[in-house]
Amino acid sequence: MSRLLDGKNAILYGGGGGIGGGVARAFAREGARVFLAGRTAGPLEAVAAEITGQGGAAEVAVLDALDERAVDEHAAAVVASAGSIDVSFNLISRGDVQGRPLVELAPDELLRAVTNGLRSSFLTARAAGRQMMRQRSGVVLHLNSGSAAGAMPGMGSTGPADAATEAFMRYLAAELGPHGVRVCGIWTAWVAETLTVEKLVAVGGPDVPAPEAVRQAIAGMSVLGRTPGLADVAEAAAFLASDRAAGITGTMTNVSAGLMLR
Repeated sequence: MSRLLDGKNAILYGGGGGIGGGVARAFAREGARVFLAGRTAGPLEAVAAEITGQGGAAEVAVLDALDERAVDEHAAAVVASAGSIDVSFNLISRGDVQGRPLVELAPDELLRAVTNGLRSSFLTARAAGRQMMRQRSGVVLHLNSGSAAGAMPGMGSTGPADAATEAFMRYLAAELGPHGVRVCGIWTAWVAETLTVEKLVAVGGPDVPAPEAVRQAIAGMSVLGRTPGLADVAEAAAFLASDRAAGITGTMTNVSAGLMLR
């Protein structure tokens, strides 16, 4: 029985992170050869070892997705090695700041996530898109919290950063579509397995609630009565990356467990 991503080559930027690792494992399970890229070798190698230990194919490259030359050179190396780039998924952290009113943020606190998110999405999508245009096939994926579609107090730099990246991806879909390339996105937030103290502090500062309290609060606002799980996001990504989603482009898939109804 064929798998969703048999014969596909997928680059995952931030592939050693919580969501990135989960997506990488799902892609590999569905037959993709995954190329894990990120700034820190240890987490990338741990995910790759798990994948190869289960019979999958995974390779690791240490690079910064904000570095134009590094991204372009790595994409070229993947093509030279594997012959194609079929999926590109940017999942790096942006340095979001939340939990404080916008009028209290310094310019750099607001702009860091906007700049990092848009720059890394542009560089990684451009590198893949150029190759995909030559192939006349491929899928560029991205993920954000869906904050751009509404307005919730305390989300800080997340909403503007989501909006910038999402607008770029929609325009990219319009330009790459005639070349057979799809551009899709996923809305998700507060993925249960990734809610750690370290991540909450990095975004909201030292006075954040405990992860379990956050999970319960988010679950209480969700239509399904729970936070989205890592498997929810990973399986949706695998579907969007596959040929079964061939008619989907230029849009977002809502994987928020009903936290957002749009």
